Amino acid sequence: MLTEDQADRKALVARVKVRYDKALRAAVAAVPDSKPVSAELEGSDVVGPRWDTQVATSDGTVRSVRVDAVSGKADQPRTETDEDGDDRRKLAGWLKKATVTAEQAARTATDKKKGTVTSIELDDSDGGKLMWSVDVVTTKDWNKTTFDVDATNRKILREHVDTD
Repeated sequence: MLTEDQADRKALVARVKVRYDKALRAAVAAVPDSKPVSAELEGSDVVGPRWDTQVATSDGTVRSVRVDAVSGKADQPRTETDEDGDDRRKLAGWLKKATVTAEQAARTATDKKKGTVTSIELDDSDGGKLMWSVDVVTTKDWNKTTFDVDATNRKILREHVDTD
């Protein structure tokens, strides 16, 4: 018997035709000179599956781009308005420091746990380590495992299984 979260993951993942990496490429193509910051699979029975992505330019300006998870079509980029100068400078520093790409971090996670990447985000840990947080859903049990992957050396810093 699946929990509500597992059933939701199963219903959403089954409808996805465009993986996170293609969604990030579409988002980067929509915003010249940008780098990926995050992608999260969203959707419901009413709204089809989509990737809510964020990309940033070298000065740390963030743009959100919604990408259809079936067709791969990217919507018009939207500039994030809640970012202040400090946020942009911090993100610009992260982009320079992160030597591991989103794809490399996702591969590190899926090498450890076979499944579908449903979310990836560049972030820092409580200890200030720059990392990619990667969610992997396994189709065997529809559990979600979150991997925190060091954005400078690909080491797994933390692994947490969500069985809800």
